[in-house]
Amino acid sequence: MPHPSNGAKLDCPVHLVLSYIGSKWAILILQELFQGSRRTNEFLSALPGISTKTLTARLRELESYGLVKRTVFPEVPPRVEYSLTAKGREVQPIMAALNQVGQHWLVHSPGDSRSDPAKNRQPTLYGPRGR
Repeated sequence: MPHPSNGAKLDCPVHLVLSYIGSKWAILILQELFQGSRRTNEFLSALPGISTKTLTARLRELESYGLVKRTVFPEVPPRVEYSLTAKGREVQPIMAALNQVGQHWLVHSPGDSRSDPAKNRQPTLYGPRGR
């Protein structure tokens, strides 16, 4: 298992997942891959602001964690495609939940009690919210 370089506590499941998908651009790259296989130029078009160097680094990280598969086709010039592995697809429910919360927050203003976590504390899957 790769060791995250950010000092995350590997005995905490949330820290472990975030150490894999929490780096800048990683979630957006995964979001693109939920649509299907992608080539480098497709990522660059879909993710304005990401550099080729950063994209390559993030794809290598995600591949090293077993979330992304890199396929090189024996053609001239070589064609490279990236796709999600089964492990990478396990992240999809997390992304759906983030999307749902984001949609809710876009609709409700910050002062709206329905979107204020301090007024609506509920337990989470990984423990009670108390802060």
